[in-house]
Amino acid sequence: MSDPHDRTTDSLGDFFDNVPTASTPLPGREVRDEPLPGSRRALREAAAREAAARESAGREHPPRAGDETRQVPAQPEPASVAQPAAPAEAPAAAPAEQTPADDSDHPIDALFAPESAVDAPRRRRGRGCLIALIILLVIGGGIAAGGAWVYSTYQDKIDDIMGWGEPKDYEPGLATGEAYVTIKKGDTGSPVSTALFEAKVTKTDRVFYDYLIENEPNATFFPGVYKLQQKMTAKDALKALEDPENRMENAVRIAEGSTVDSSLPRIAEGVGIPLEELQAAVKDPKVYDVDAQNLEGWLFPAVYTFDPGASAKDVIAAMVDRTRESLKKAGVPDAEAQRVLTIASSIEREARTPDFPKVSRVIQNRIDDGMMLQMDSTAQYGYGELHAGKASTSKEAQFDDNPWNTYVITGLPATPIANAGDAAIDAAMHPADGPWLYFVTVDFSTGETQFSESYEQHQKGIGRLADWCSANPDYKGC
Repeated sequence: MSDPHDRTTDSLGDFFDNVPTASTPLPGREVRDEPLPGSRRALREAAAREAAARESAGREHPPRAGDETRQVPAQPEPASVAQPAAPAEAPAAAPAEQTPADDSDHPIDALFAPESAVDAPRRRRGRGCLIALIILLVIGGGIAAGGAWVYSTYQDKIDDIMGWGEPKDYEPGLATGEAYVTIKKGDTGSPVSTALFEAKVTKTDRVFYDYLIENEPNATFFPGVYKLQQKMTAKDALKALEDPENRMENAVRIAEGSTVDSSLPRIAEGVGIPLEELQAAVKDPKVYDVDAQNLEGWLFPAVYTFDPGASAKDVIAAMVDRTRESLKKAGVPDAEAQRVLTIASSIEREARTPDFPKVSRVIQNRIDDGMMLQMDSTAQYGYGELHAGKASTSKEAQFDDNPWNTYVITGLPATPIANAGDAAIDAAMHPADGPWLYFVTVDFSTGETQFSESYEQHQKGIGRLADWCSANPDYKGC
């Protein structure tokens, strides 16, 4: 009966049958003529000698008639060291295969040892071991590949559970510089945590909130502008917010990208001026020598401190004056102030600071080519949903016919749509060089933005954003 391994491993067997036997011993190793006691070779040679002795005895006592079926075939002479003998087929040779092998007779060793006719059973068993080893390697490789995929897909969550990866909080002792944080009336831990992160006080958006939940769940925050430092630990940031000395009296911070409507309530809270007085103070731009239909874009984003008793007009005038300083610094002629602020306001709302000059170039290229700007921020502003928290525009806003919606009109919006900072104003005056006509943010977590020259390239960028939002459906902006 043939061995079942021979039928399943013919292709592997052909390979091993053709592996040449080493003819030259390895340097420094002794070639032994005598087999090691207890080794398979010793047992095989002993079996061969025993079979030869029985054959000799059989010649002296010939078998009787009818005994042919029990006749033992003639056995070859014991092999020399150069040519090992084939195993005896006599029944006496069977126990030799059941004798425990020495330490060198490991199944793994059998995969790589030189083979001969004598080692045929051993070779077949070696093939089986090789197949088992290959299967284990394949399974192990599959598990490893699966594990790598799981880790790459859920790395953040796994690192968070296991405590691996980049720490979410700054190390103590890194605090430096100044940072201003505005806390509005009614703010709780979550918006305060975001405000700290946006001011570069804390390392991540949620680290302060997580610290509150674990250590100070009943913390109370009072509205105002607080002077802190950048790169603070969550623990130190909480201590700083609880220290009255860090709360600036009669102070307010106007944020980049904010509007008149969103800024006036902050001014009222920080400075203590009634909101109605501030609303009255911004009605007539001519009071501040501004030639525009409103003061949108003229309340410069910065931190302001006012003397007690300052009027609403004093506050607004200080902000308009600060805008003129930024325009002058960027080299903007007085006659171009409103136009530059309009471009700068779109830049401020559409991109992150490093991309400002490239976005400015896209605006200029589209204007030069007679194309509509088609910027979501302008459609959102005109429809009243600029602060809705969405990056994309609703269908209602996109098709609403108003003088700010650049999906409907050609050219710039009727007025600025937000308060632009120094970087955006400078970029509006000094766009980068490039052929781009389109841009789209493809990763809201990093702000990565793709700039394209053709519509086809732009569509691929939109697809990248859709894929990112599909993987991060709860992220703000999707």
